[in-house]
Amino acid sequence: MFMRFLVCAVLSACCASAGAQSKWIEGTHYFLVQPAQPTSTPGKIEVLDVFSYACPACNAFQPTVDKLKAALPPEARMAYLPAAFNPQEDWPVFQRAFLAAQILGVAEKTHDAMYDAVWGKGSLSISDKITGRLLPQAQQPTIEDVAKFYTAYGVKTEDFLAAAKSFTMDMQIRQADAQVLAEQVQGTPTLIVNGKYRVTPKSAGGYPQTIDLVLYLIAKEKAGS
Repeated sequence: MFMRFLVCAVLSACCASAGAQSKWIEGTHYFLVQPAQPTSTPGKIEVLDVFSYACPACNAFQPTVDKLKAALPPEARMAYLPAAFNPQEDWPVFQRAFLAAQILGVAEKTHDAMYDAVWGKGSLSISDKITGRLLPQAQQPTIEDVAKFYTAYGVKTEDFLAAAKSFTMDMQIRQADAQVLAEQVQGTPTLIVNGKYRVTPKSAGGYPQTIDLVLYLIAKEKAGS
């Protein structure tokens, strides 16, 4: 009787282990980035958020990104990569804005507020608040409008515009665009784990599942498998 119980217990444990291993399936829930790409966080497992402030799906996903960032283990670190897929929706302006804010050291502390400015309070809105329709391009925020936003965070308008319009900025934009292509990102929001694994909320099966999947991939990287 005892041996039968022991065998059943071992079988149950094996089944549970197999179930845990098969919960996340490569090619279904996450995808390999081939070849793997270098990261910007030496010594840490990088979780890269590919986003745009002008992307409504990114705005909806941002609270989950904040939760994921808070849940990261010590060996992991969040990073951000602004995409510019849609020129007609001001994506290049917001890409330039984030990179300028990064140069000036205010990108992370203003990150959530920028989403609110575009989709909440509306000081940098790209759509009509009543109809929800995209504003004509001539009425969408300019980099000068964005510069005014950052003054609330101690950044002088002239300093922001100098960073946003510099030669260094043009080079960083080209690098960001090249990285988006190298990571094989097809839309936003997308998360890249340590330059190796590509995840979207859709592939993970939902927002909460995205957090679980990214933490699983971090553990996988930590284990070296």
